[in-house]
Amino acid sequence: MAIRPFRLLQATLFAVSLTSMACAQGSEELFVVPEQRVDQRVVLGGTVIPARQVTIAAQLPGRVEFLAGTAGDSFPAETVLVALDDDELLAQRRSAVAQMNNAEAALRNAGVQFTRELVNPWSGRSMPGMQMPSMFDWFVTRGMGDMMGFNNSGFDRHADIIAQETHIQQARSTYMQAQSAIEEIDAKLKDAKGRAPFNGVITHKLVEVGDTVQPGQPLLRYADTELLQLEVHVPSRLMPGLSEGVSVPVRLDVHNALVNARVAQVYPMADPGRHTVTVKLDLAATAPAAPGMYAEVMVLDTTIPSKSLPVVPVSSLVRRGSLPAVFIQGTDGKTELRLLRLGEQVDPQHVAVLSGVNPGERVVVNPRPGMASSSARQPR
Repeated sequence: MAIRPFRLLQATLFAVSLTSMACAQGSEELFVVPEQRVDQRVVLGGTVIPARQVTIAAQLPGRVEFLAGTAGDSFPAETVLVALDDDELLAQRRSAVAQMNNAEAALRNAGVQFTRELVNPWSGRSMPGMQMPSMFDWFVTRGMGDMMGFNNSGFDRHADIIAQETHIQQARSTYMQAQSAIEEIDAKLKDAKGRAPFNGVITHKLVEVGDTVQPGQPLLRYADTELLQLEVHVPSRLMPGLSEGVSVPVRLDVHNALVNARVAQVYPMADPGRHTVTVKLDLAATAPAAPGMYAEVMVLDTTIPSKSLPVVPVSSLVRRGSLPAVFIQGTDGKTELRLLRLGEQVDPQHVAVLSGVNPGERVVVNPRPGMASSSARQPR
């Protein structure tokens, strides 16, 4: 007698479960298949690249003395990434500074001599007239010599001033030459250090500390991985469907994500060997991509007219083996599993169907796991 209530409860739960299943089956979300004009596109393979990337190369011979990090390390702009041994350059700079100091002293001395020549003429050399006092020599001896034609005091005075001005100019040129030598060495010291031109990441490290390098030898590859682009080589016949600023559908290799990319750059000349044009497209910062990743670019083919095709939601697709399928609900409320042949994805939520479903039919959106039907039809 104690078992009956338990059996009654068990029967009640079973009935409730059946009712819930029936309600769930009757409350499936349906989508009426529309017909949409779909452009014909050609799928091309491309590669994700950083929008900005540089190769830091050696500007002078030397030994690698410092490396800031390894591949994958990020640094802010102006950070020293690699440095070469600069002991020899520092020694040359000290020598050039000493030469500049000597030239500066010579320039000051030339200026003093020029001033003395203006204030006290002929004071720097022996006076004619058997070492007679300067005043007597100036007013008597030189005056008489000028009158008798033995000399020309005015011309001698002019020549002495010109000579002192020449000394000043020569000293100034020597000073500027020494200063230029220091600036040249400072430029080489600056070239001995490779700095980050922008915020970015080391993508390749090509040398190690202690390596001896020559001018032009690559040391590091550095890139801004926050801003990504997609590089694709487009056949010349497809170029009418592309121009700067046009948005193009792109399928990324991660999660098969479909995103839009904007054409940022179209190279002005085709490759004469492959007859393709290099095109770069900007990817959104939120795109699930990384440098080096493969991606597919869907380029519009203007030579093929668009077609009207049925369109179904991506969320309605289920996989039966390797074939996509949808559940079609008929007018009698019963569902049927229909195998499809898919076309291009028209947007992130919808995909075109080449065969397997007709416009006006109702497909089940987000079908339940394990959902089945009594019959399945092959693609038409």
